[in-house]
Amino acid sequence: MDLWPASIAPEFVAELRAFAQTEIAPEADEIDRTDVYPTAIIKRMAERGYNTITLDPAFGGGGKPYGFAAAVFEEVSYASAAVGISLITIFQAQSILKLFGSDELKATYLPQFSRGLLSSYALTEANHGSDIRSLDTKAVPDGDHWVITGEKSFITSGSAAEFFIILAQTPAGVSAFAVPGDANGLSSYVGTNSATFGLRNGPHVNLVLDHVRLPKGALIGQDGKGVRQAVGTLNYSRTLAGAISIGIARAAFDSALAFVGSRTAFDQKVIEFQGIQWYFADMLAEIDAARLLVYRAAEALDAGAEQDRYASAAKLKAAAVATQVASTAVQVCGAYGTMENAPFGRFLRDAKAYEIAGGSAEILKNTIGKYLTRQLKSA
Repeated sequence: MDLWPASIAPEFVAELRAFAQTEIAPEADEIDRTDVYPTAIIKRMAERGYNTITLDPAFGGGGKPYGFAAAVFEEVSYASAAVGISLITIFQAQSILKLFGSDELKATYLPQFSRGLLSSYALTEANHGSDIRSLDTKAVPDGDHWVITGEKSFITSGSAAEFFIILAQTPAGVSAFAVPGDANGLSSYVGTNSATFGLRNGPHVNLVLDHVRLPKGALIGQDGKGVRQAVGTLNYSRTLAGAISIGIARAAFDSALAFVGSRTAFDQKVIEFQGIQWYFADMLAEIDAARLLVYRAAEALDAGAEQDRYASAAKLKAAAVATQVASTAVQVCGAYGTMENAPFGRFLRDAKAYEIAGGSAEILKNTIGKYLTRQLKSA
């Protein structure tokens, strides 16, 4: 039974699903329980080209449309959303370099991703959260170098990252920088607020920049335009975040369906009760709708049109659906749904965490509202 036919390239998706089920799924509970970054899995994915599926072949990538990336994130996250989260920070770093990086930065860093470079996207600060318009981390010019001082907090994938994209305040405004993980003066620690109940791919770290000295070429794009660059990059990561949520929703649905299809109550299979069937009918329709929206958002990325509309809508809808489906899956499985040795707690925790991480529902609604306002003004 295949309720979820491939949205792109069936042979590619079949191979991807086989990899996810043999290489990732057996490790999913352990990754979640121990809260560690799945380094070995991400490195194996790089060997197969999954980490660079949309990257230009000139840099060692696959050069595929973003629908292929959506498929990678959907299938990987069906097996383990924590692995999907580990991968998304890699795509975030690639995206900002592809969109805004100099030729020198692209040549230096982009080929390393095909060799398994682990990266993190360090925007957040304790005093600012989602508001990155002004930052406490400062970057000041010093001859042919930049000197960066400050601290980033709650950095996803930071526990294993070998490369960071960092936002800092310069005299011209907020700017983005490419920072190697072994830079002098760069260190990290696990703060008080480091562990989350879902999407557990290693503790979120605080990243300390103690007069980190970088060449002038480490600046990504135009000085003072870092907020615009970061927001542009988020359209890509939000689309892929939607795919992660679809993977979670599908996993919860399939696991619940298998349980109610095998369990007998009152002399019949649980799935034969009409009320239970209605639950699954609603879930199936919602997953199908959200899944279509995610792949429509991927098309918008390829076309370069209306990206903010579709990326925000895809993450908004898919994250809400994942939480709804994961919660309903617990309900229809009864006591088994609440047991620690069942996967449903992980599905629910991961789904709910992603309604907030990577752009909360409220921020996404703001983005869609601004899109609509622009449309009215241009009409």
